[in-house]
Amino acid sequence: MKYAQIRHYDISNGLGIRTSVFFTGCTHNCYNCFNKEYQDFSYGKEFTQKEIDLIIKYIKEDEVSGLTLLGGEPLQQNVDEMCNFLSQVRKASDDVNKKIWIYSGYTYEEILEDSEKTKIISYCDILVDGRYVEILKNLRLKFRGSTNQRIIDIQQSLKMGKIIDISDYI
Repeated sequence: MKYAQIRHYDISNGLGIRTSVFFTGCTHNCYNCFNKEYQDFSYGKEFTQKEIDLIIKYIKEDEVSGLTLLGGEPLQQNVDEMCNFLSQVRKASDDVNKKIWIYSGYTYEEILEDSEKTKIISYCDILVDGRYVEILKNLRLKFRGSTNQRIIDIQQSLKMGKIIDISDYI
């Protein structure tokens, strides 16, 4: 698993001040992707325990609201490695308000059709789903690039058995 960058303090990719990890590798190839170079699976540095420990240190800080995963495509990473990482983050976060956001080009419905992807999102709280679609671009949207993308409460959606879209409440 590789990553391009870790942002200690990020205010663009979720509510509050967040620590964000940009993983590399993506096959969606969205037109005008804002991280085109991150589509290459060989780009970036190896994601190791050293990075996990650093991220855990960052998210324990009072001013950090949580963790955001994006890329590239977080759901095209090694499932065991990603789940190990997220499990450690969950265990280390004493504050239940430390939410984990994940951005994916897959829709929630596509994710649920794949047990490996579902396993990864089960550790997360919020999903921004759907591929970026240039003709649906809207600069007024919070935390999304195009109007087809949704902000979904993962845990409530899994619990209720239906999509809980919180896009209008963020």
